[in-house]
Amino acid sequence: MKLIRFGQIGKEKPGIQIGHVRYDVSAFGEDYTEAFFGSNGIKRLEDWVNQQSSLPVVDADVRLGSPLSRPSKIVCIGLNYADHAAESQMAPPTEPVIFFKSTTSIVGPHDDVMLPPGSEKTDWEVELAVIMGKTAR
Repeated sequence: MKLIRFGQIGKEKPGIQIGHVRYDVSAFGEDYTEAFFGSNGIKRLEDWVNQQSSLPVVDADVRLGSPLSRPSKIVCIGLNYADHAAESQMAPPTEPVIFFKSTTSIVGPHDDVMLPPGSEKTDWEVELAVIMGKTAR
């Protein structure tokens, strides 16, 4: 079961994908927020899904959004592998390079990436999101 969110920008609903089929689980009553993940939401959602006789199918042509609702923060680790440091012509750091990204930078997998006016150099990256089941400090 993969978590998805689908629909128009700013109006996404929670869903799941099993195999190649997408289902609407908005009747579960929760979006994929920090509160959802911090309260055993995946297990609760899985139990709820298993109790349903059927779920509405989401058409394959419906836009996919970000798989989670806006988090309070995005913490990133830079130059976290040797090849990235080498291609940047930088020495691998002796300590993690930690930085933040704006939560408004999250988009769906096929959405446009908005570039700042006058941008002369835009670096591209693919990010991996890790959701922690508990508050980390």
